[in-house]
Amino acid sequence: MQIPVCFSRLHIVAMVAALLATGAAGAADAAFVAPERMQAMMILAAPAAVSSASAARELAELHQIETSRTREQVARAMADDKDETVFLFRDVMGANFNARTFPLTALLSTHVGDDEGANTAQLKKGFARVRPYNADKSLRPVCKTKKKDDSYPSGHATAGYLQALTLIELVPEKRDAILARAEEYAQNRLVCGVHYRSDVEASKLVAYAVHAVMRENVQFKAELAAAAAELHAASKQPLP
Repeated sequence: MQIPVCFSRLHIVAMVAALLATGAAGAADAAFVAPERMQAMMILAAPAAVSSASAARELAELHQIETSRTREQVARAMADDKDETVFLFRDVMGANFNARTFPLTALLSTHVGDDEGANTAQLKKGFARVRPYNADKSLRPVCKTKKKDDSYPSGHATAGYLQALTLIELVPEKRDAILARAEEYAQNRLVCGVHYRSDVEASKLVAYAVHAVMRENVQFKAELAAAAAELHAASKQPLP
């Protein structure tokens, strides 16, 4: 997809107003890709049963991660637990990569996040997998926990991969670094102790499938072009 970047500041301001208005009007149904279109239950195998050998191996891995995780890893995982936006890639994009500086990119990220929520909600409900720390009370998670059985797939990991794939369309030259950060972000769900490895593996599959459909959506293309113009304009001068 070729993204036009020949926009003036006036064009960008106009797009901000138009897209914010669109977002407000469609807030109740903001996803680019409706879950009914994806039918994601058809592409995911059911997770391992709590009493299975596979689940036992996954729990053993979480115990191993728990005993070996460093203070720095825990701090990074806890920070990632609080951020599901495209700006989690600020260490790839630069310290000034934030919602205040890039409002159009922030709007796109919000809508991508809406797609994650819409497309994982039914999966979480349908598979109703018990969270690892609820299945094994000896685990010591360091991030937000819940009693609800909704471990599979991981919403955070799905969001991370979706945001990564979207950002790659904007800055393809940073593809490898973005993907590496997305992998770390997903791995941090295990460092947190709140997901099984198969949860995050399923998330990657869902994210890639959703993104493949998302990038054909007209509204997504429009918001992507606006975000590209915004990033391009910023690259022509020092960021504030």
